[in-house]
Order: sequence, then structure tokens, then C-alpha cells
Amino acid sequence: DPDRVEEGEEEAPRTQVARRVRYRDDGDGWRGDAFSQLFLVDAVTGEAEQITEGEGDHGAPAWSPDGSRIAFVTDCVEGRDFMRGSEVHVMEKGGGRSQCWSQGLSRAESVAWSPDGMRLVVAGSHDGDVWDSRQSWLFVLEEDEAAVCVAGDVYTVVQPLAPRCWTPRGGILFIGDRAGESFLCRVNPDGPSLENEVLGGGGQVYTGLSVDRAGGQAAMVMSSPVCPGDVVVMDVGAKRQRAVTAVNAEFLEAHPGARVEKLVFERGGETIQARVLFPQGFDEARSYPLVLDIHGGPNGRFSDSYDVTHQILAGAGYIVLAVNPRGSSSYGPEFLKAVLGDWGGEDFLDLMVGVDLLCERSYVDADRLGVHGYSYGGFMSSWVVGHDHRFKAAVIGAPCINLHSMYGTSDIGVSFGENQWQGSVLENVEALVERSPLTYASEVQTPVLLMHGEEDYRCPIEQAEQFFVALKRQGKAVEFVRFPKSSHGFRRSGHPVLHVEYLDRMLSWLGRYCS
Repeated sequence: DPDRVEEGEEEAPRTQVARRVRYRDDGDGWRGDAFSQLFLVDAVTGEAEQITEGEGDHGAPAWSPDGSRIAFVTDCVEGRDFMRGSEVHVMEKGGGRSQCWSQGLSRAESVAWSPDGMRLVVAGSHDGDVWDSRQSWLFVLEEDEAAVCVAGDVYTVVQPLAPRCWTPRGGILFIGDRAGESFLCRVNPDGPSLENEVLGGGGQVYTGLSVDRAGGQAAMVMSSPVCPGDVVVMDVGAKRQRAVTAVNAEFLEAHPGARVEKLVFERGGETIQARVLFPQGFDEARSYPLVLDIHGGPNGRFSDSYDVTHQILAGAGYIVLAVNPRGSSSYGPEFLKAVLGDWGGEDFLDLMVGVDLLCERSYVDADRLGVHGYSYGGFMSSWVVGHDHRFKAAVIGAPCINLHSMYGTSDIGVSFGENQWQGSVLENVEALVERSPLTYASEVQTPVLLMHGEEDYRCPIEQAEQFFVALKRQGKAVEFVRFPKSSHGFRRSGHPVLHVEYLDRMLSWLGRYCS
């Protein structure tokens, strides 16, 4: 065996050959020509049989109630290497050729069967411009029929769907988000109206829906601005929620959550919503520094949940402004799509008007403004300091700095880039350069702290490297912190020590220039 490593020898380095654009994934690394397939495992013998094949990933399996068929989601679609489409397929238990049930949909994420095993409910999209799963609709699928939308634009469906979300009485239970709040909703696809009935929620965020066999009890994880997370159970008939855990009670008693105000304003024909967090012991007679925090995405959103970064900033004495500019999710598909081809345009102006409104308040010190953002928020915070000189400090995490180079280096550069930036590097060079923060590095006057994971394949670290060199070459105040063995999502899934260090360095940088 030429590849055998003898005892005491070091394994020789191996080359890697890419034959497709999607050859690696952030958080997972190199994948080459490997794809996720479904296997049927004998629970007694442990023998496994592969039941899917093809050049695409297969997942989200769901057995029909009688166990005769299996539904799943696959991205084995034409043009897979350059776009993010997916379909729902159904296969007989014994294997063989699967059949697509999701005609008319551009994207599917998770599925569940109807109690009679004749239909499926799926969370997905029929709009090819809606790339992000944070804007999803609810559809009913039937063999050889077009998908039927049963939940409109008012609520965006939170994924994944519960396996028993389609209850024995015919109603489908789902979590719907609207304006950064979650609601437990029900719709009857066979009823006279497809209007979504709200069973409870608001002022909080739900995830992880699980429904009992009778369809009368729904368990969820609930988070609110004053609660990091607890399990709650909703009595569907009574529309009454009760908490069944209080895992953070002792912590919250010692460290109560910051008070949150919702701010709504009109700009450019859109209604913009923001959340403002205040320090403990807030006194209107005093003066406080303000930090503008910018979410990722651009289709993320700030919500009625417990945001650790916001709580830490408020706990350190800052007023925190968290705006949901156009492009944010949970405000409808048109609001979400308003940012397409316009990064740094109307979204930037939405943010700046929010800052203007806060600076009009007597207790906000307009001479002590800071800005923080991560991912798309890193793009926007970099864009902000290149176009507005009010900010005394900027903390920029995992930014998109050069849209032209990111098209080729990000694991989603082609599919995401062509959707968000409305074209490829072959046809859109001037626009990509014009909307890249790197282009305006010479205009930056704000001290910048760059922080980036070294194994980030979503917004590769070369983005921060370019900005660091450009700023340093011009004598700007800038530092660059590199986090080892860290992907794009290291602040959630990486080593806790590194997440704590990120927060510590953020506070230190803001404190140096804004205190």
C-alpha cells in the first residue's frame, strides 16, 4: 500500500483537487466530490443500505405514517454548482427512483406528512430571488400537483417544521415570525379560508416546535429580551402558554436584562423598526455613549430575543441601537428583496436616520458613537466608517470588504453573490468595486478593530486582510485579531474561550475611544 504510514513516519501531505465550485463548506471544510446521501439501517443487525444517489445532498428525511414511503429534500438540481435550489422528493421504502413533489418551488427546507399520508407540508420558497431560508412560506404538496401556498406574506415560517405539525384534526401548526416577534400559528389547508390563526406569542421568539400526537400541546424553546431561553408549552385549545423550565433564573436575578424600547420611523417609503436597549439604572438626566449594532445577512434581523452582545454592551453602560434596515427578514418579501443590488444604498441610509433620531435625545452623547457589525454587519460597519465620520470607534467582525474577490473565495460567493449583487464578476465589475468598502478605505477616520476567524470560508479572512493592509498603509488606527481554528460561526459554535475574547476585545476597543 503506497499510502501506508509506517510506525515512526509522518504522513505525507496530500493534494486536493477541486472539480466544482462548491468544493468546501464553512464549518465543515473540504468536501470535494462528496455528497450527503440517505441510508436505511436495519435496527437489529446494523446493516446499512444507501437509498439515494446523485451529485447533490440529500437530507431532512420523513417517513410516511404507514412507513411505506420516505420524503426528503435534495439539492440535486440543474445548475447546482451556481445556485441554491432544492426539491422535495418521495421514494418508496424499497428504494428506486424518487419523484419530485415540489413543482413550482425554487427552494425547500423541511417536510412533514399529513396524517393520512397523502400529502406533505413543506417550508420553502416559490420566489427565486428569496435566497435566504429566513423568509419562507408554507406549502402543501400532493403527487403530480403544483404546490399550494397555505401561509401568505404576513408571517415567515420558522424552520424546521415539527414532524407532527399536521395535526389529526387537519390543522397545520407552525411558528411564524413577524417584525422580529414569533407567534404560534395554525392554518387549515382544507378550510374555507387560509387565514393564519394566531394561538399565542408576541414579544418573544420561538424555535424548536414539537407537537404531541393529539395535536393539543405544542412545546417550544422561548427567548425574550429578558430571558436567554426556556421551554414553554402551549395549550392549543386554550391558547395558553406555560413555562416548564427556568434554567437561567439565578443568573437573571443577579443580572436582569436591559430595558428595550421599540423605535419606528418612516424613510424612503418604508417603515423601519429598531430596538433600543438602555443600561441598568438608566437616568435621562445623564449622558451616555451609543453603539450602533448591525446584524448579518443581509437577511438577518434583530428580534424580541435575548442578544448576548446587546446585553453586554448595555451592561457596560452603552445605549444600544439595533436597526432592522431594508433587507431584514420578518417584514415581508418585498422589504427583504429591497437590498438586492443595493448594498450600502438605502440600507445604509436607514441605519443613519436611526442614529440621527437617537442623537436628538438629550441623554445620547453624539460625540461618543461606536459601531459594531459581523458578516454583512461587518460589510456595513466598514461602509459606515468610509462614509460617515461621526463614529469614534468601529468593531468589525468577519466583514465583506471586496465584493469582487469574495465572489471567488467565499463558499457561497457565486450563488449568494449573483443573487445579492445582481451579477457575476464577469459582467458586474464596476458595480462590485463601487459597492466595496475597500474602495473607500482612504476616507476612514474612525479607529478600526478587525476580528476574523482563520477558517472562515463564508466571508474568508482575506477580506479582513485586505482592509487591514489598506488602512495600515495609509497610517490609519487599526488592529487585526485573528481567531485560530474558527469558522464564520465561531461566535455561536466555536470554542467558548474565543467567543468571550471577542466580546472582551470589543468592550476594550469601544472603551478606549468612546468612554
